[in-house]
Amino acid sequence: MKYISGAGRLLFAIGSLLLSLSHPVWADDSTAIPTTGVQAAPSITGSASDPSLLRTSPASYSPAPATAPANAVSTPSWQNSATPFAPEGTKRDCAPSPLDPVFCTTEWTGQPIIGLPDSNPVYKLETAIYKACPVLKKKRIQIYGWANPGGGYRSSHQSNIPLSDAVVPRRLEMEQLVLRFERSPDTVQREHCDWGFRVSNVYGIDYRYTTAAGWAPASRELLRHNLLYGFDLPECYGMFYIPKIAKGMSIRYGRYISPPDIEAQLSPDNFLWTHSLMFTYDAYTHTGIQTATKLSNNLTFLLGMHAGSDMAPWFKGAEPTAESYIRWVSKTNNDSIFAGVDGINNGRYRLARETVQVQQDAQALSYLTGRAVAAPQVPGHDNLQQFNVTWGHRFSRRVNMMTEGYYLYSYDALMGGTVNNGPPKNFNTLTGPGTFLHGRSGAFGFVNYTNIKISDHDYISLRPVDYLVDNRGWRTGFPTTYASWTAGWCHRFSDTLCIRPEIRYERSLLTRQGVPVTPYDNGHRAFQFTFGMDVIQRF
Repeated sequence: MKYISGAGRLLFAIGSLLLSLSHPVWADDSTAIPTTGVQAAPSITGSASDPSLLRTSPASYSPAPATAPANAVSTPSWQNSATPFAPEGTKRDCAPSPLDPVFCTTEWTGQPIIGLPDSNPVYKLETAIYKACPVLKKKRIQIYGWANPGGGYRSSHQSNIPLSDAVVPRRLEMEQLVLRFERSPDTVQREHCDWGFRVSNVYGIDYRYTTAAGWAPASRELLRHNLLYGFDLPECYGMFYIPKIAKGMSIRYGRYISPPDIEAQLSPDNFLWTHSLMFTYDAYTHTGIQTATKLSNNLTFLLGMHAGSDMAPWFKGAEPTAESYIRWVSKTNNDSIFAGVDGINNGRYRLARETVQVQQDAQALSYLTGRAVAAPQVPGHDNLQQFNVTWGHRFSRRVNMMTEGYYLYSYDALMGGTVNNGPPKNFNTLTGPGTFLHGRSGAFGFVNYTNIKISDHDYISLRPVDYLVDNRGWRTGFPTTYASWTAGWCHRFSDTLCIRPEIRYERSLLTRQGVPVTPYDNGHRAFQFTFGMDVIQRF
């Protein structure tokens, strides 16, 4: 245990205590919806393929039979609307789930999906809360969460950056301890409007990557103090569903996850333990308003306005920013494309010139007085202009592939992106404002995931392509091209407990004047090797 930090030990113990609350129970079978015909497998985001995970009874679960039963009806049951007050039903008003439930998601990229029923499991924690306060169950308010410790061996000694989230080498840390409050609007029916919300409370080291300027306490803990652990609310939004606009419109307002990536900020929604390099340096959350309009079961259009990537509207550097996406799914359900603009405005890095000016003033004062004068802190912040396209392809229900590419740019940026004004720490010594980069700075990346189901409890995920081109060092602080290769395995011991061991190698591909660029281990190494795993314990 000597490699586990004190905070990590405490949080791991807290997470372990939740084991007694972690076994799912059935929802009240009296609310189950009778079904007929061919029933598509329900969406179980981040869950195992066990029927006990569903909010409905086992009889309503069928893992995509190869042939229809003799009494099958001509209209697929996923096209039938659920009853108006039963979003927990397994019927769908959207295309069937394309992927096997053993994977971290059964759906193609692009949220929210209108017509997708709520299939979150009910665990004993939630059951106890419902027993104590039945009105929460009546109002369909859910309370659940997970503990996610992780660690392993890495060739770096001080810092794993630019690898994200698990930034401390050779130590077990609590990456995420999450408690979520949620109500999902019923978008399966088309008879009446409905409402919902989601609040995800996150404590752990992963807050370092979800932080948005202006959202306290995380922005203070990271951008002023460079703390390893912190608390953040990466999701804090309301929802309103209007069924009579097109084939349904969902309005989301508040702080929400940036929509385009294969990967996600919260652990259960990822195929692998670690993130790709390209995911590390794009937008994480937006604060604003977003609409999703369903034109058909195959086509949805997203349009929104936010305050700029990872910025609150009340932050000094906030800038009105547009986003727009198209989500297309083929009639065969074997292919999907999610593409568009994640953020577009004037493109200028926020407060860059102010940051440079105070640095120059401090240097002048130091020269005149003969003693070091610290520059005042200016919260210089990225203003990402981001364009994404993600293609998903299903070879079979057991084998699928997802490929994503993006292009980012900004004007008059600082090397290294958003300024961390906190003191240097071993896990991140490269703090303070970077060099001013006049003009346009760009970066682009590509990543591929290939996922293979091995059994009802196991899948293998390969990340054979992961490239990030950052020729000016705007995103990472080092002008180079990065590549990583990762292979991982997910094993589900139960409905509530899984592990994700993986092996990973990454490196900088460029040299400067014959010398390798060394972005790893606080600027001392050109490559990094990782072997480790994380654990997800739900409650």
